Amino acid sequence: MPLRPEPPRPESPAPVSPTPASLPARAPHRRILSLWFPRLGADRILRQDRGGITAPLAVTEEVSNMQVISSLSAAAENAGLLVGQSLRDAHAVCAHLVARSRNRPAEQAFLAALQRWAAQFSPWVAAEGEDALVLDLTGCAHLFGGEAALVARIDAECAAMGVSVALGLADTRGAAWALARFVQGEVGSDRSGDAIQQEARATRARAQPSRAGAPQKGKGRHWTRGGTAPDRVASPAGQVRIAPPGQTYGALAPLPVAALRLDPAMVAQLNRLGLRQIGDLLGQPRAALARRFGRGLVLRLDQAMGSAPEPISPARAPDHFAVRLTLPEPIGLMSDLLAALDRMLPQLCARLEARGKGARVLRLEAQRTDQAAEVVEVTLARPSRTPARIRPLLAMKLEQLDAGFGIDQLRLQVLQAEPLHGRRQVGHLEAGARARAADHQLADVLGRLGARVGTEALTRYHPVETHVPEKTAQLQAAAWSEAVARWPHVARPRPVLLWPPELVQAQDVPELDACFRWRGRDWHCLQREGPERIAPEWWLDDPNWRSGVRDYWRVVTEDGQRLWLYFAHGAALSRGWFCQGSFG
Repeated sequence: MPLRPEPPRPESPAPVSPTPASLPARAPHRRILSLWFPRLGADRILRQDRGGITAPLAVTEEVSNMQVISSLSAAAENAGLLVGQSLRDAHAVCAHLVARSRNRPAEQAFLAALQRWAAQFSPWVAAEGEDALVLDLTGCAHLFGGEAALVARIDAECAAMGVSVALGLADTRGAAWALARFVQGEVGSDRSGDAIQQEARATRARAQPSRAGAPQKGKGRHWTRGGTAPDRVASPAGQVRIAPPGQTYGALAPLPVAALRLDPAMVAQLNRLGLRQIGDLLGQPRAALARRFGRGLVLRLDQAMGSAPEPISPARAPDHFAVRLTLPEPIGLMSDLLAALDRMLPQLCARLEARGKGARVLRLEAQRTDQAAEVVEVTLARPSRTPARIRPLLAMKLEQLDAGFGIDQLRLQVLQAEPLHGRRQVGHLEAGARARAADHQLADVLGRLGARVGTEALTRYHPVETHVPEKTAQLQAAAWSEAVARWPHVARPRPVLLWPPELVQAQDVPELDACFRWRGRDWHCLQREGPERIAPEWWLDDPNWRSGVRDYWRVVTEDGQRLWLYFAHGAALSRGWFCQGSFG
């Protein structure tokens, strides 16, 4: 029965020291690849549906109490729908539109899966926003036959996966981002659409009729009313998605200023001044641009041209702890499963100890010979990496497994791990050993009870720093909270049982009479002690304390009842006597 640990997920690549003979004559150009998935939400649903949806698909989310489209399929875009359009207007345009609600966590998980897929092309992969990835391809493209072959392979694999992708490859991160999103479009204006550059609006209006052969457009015609759409028209000849090394200026110059990752307000302001293309900005003095539009515009220009650094920091892969046992013959007996656990647990706990962590939630998967899988999960009251503590909890869950015709593979995985640092007791050796033993015994008891009734069903009270009686304790889960060694000292005792205040019929005076009526019967006081004045929390508007200041009394009745009564002096609500608890 070979035992194979699962390999850990790759971390950041370790730099390889090249030999002097392998050193290049000069440092290679830094090459950045931007992958943009414009239909990420719709593609995820279509992949999950596996061909069940044939009509145009729109993914919607709620924005300001209105359903707005966040992603569209290719068929929906061909039908004339737009991202950001309201769902009501979309149904008016396309009657057979299929709408699905947006699931942000599922889209993030889908993007994370695409990030793992993109790691085959470069070890430096990072997410960029909610629908894009950025890769540092420096020194990697030759492994795939060059940059053109690499781009063709990415296009083919994304098409096979059913994922729409737009990509750009350049020397800088900003240039790659711009090529991925704006290389398909030429510069457009939100006004008349004339091609005169860097002139005042009045000058363009006078010069437009004199242009020989120039098509005349409607005066003041906005692109949403039939004019030329900005940033998304037929691309000019010669534009490609790959900017050759050292030619970032020529690749970015014909692109619109929105390709610099500017906010829409600044883009509109630049367009009103006739600065529509990035080339128009590159020819302007930087000091004047900074004074007029702020340093943000200059920073975006420097990042796109490579003057300002913009590194790629891929997220570190989370720790992955799992071990797998492949069996030569199917098993089904409890003793065989326990023997398998005895082989798997030490290796798993050794890996946890090497990383300084302990297991909190574990999952045991049993693969049967009929291709079915049985899964059980165990939650520990305290993180642990001791096999003797984890084995009894898993053994209690093994009876839930249905072996069927036999189990031929077992997989034990840590779903949640927490830091677990080594502790050293200072002081009396025997006292420290007893304290550790008591903590371990309590954790074992909570773990076994949690395996039976559920970990969240085990609760304990924790003290709260407040003078309000009903708020002095807070209920917390026992497995996810620490035990309190000592409760804070209270000057006067508090009742064992507390309940919502109940009306007591007595005279409307702060002094309690010898006889009062409560819960439909008469009570006679044998002993009274008080008052203890408690004021409400003035910084909170608690509806239960709108009656104002309370004077609490401890009352012992003739039949032995020890009650906790108070007199409310009345503020927003009426005054009177109430009973709130019992001392047992």
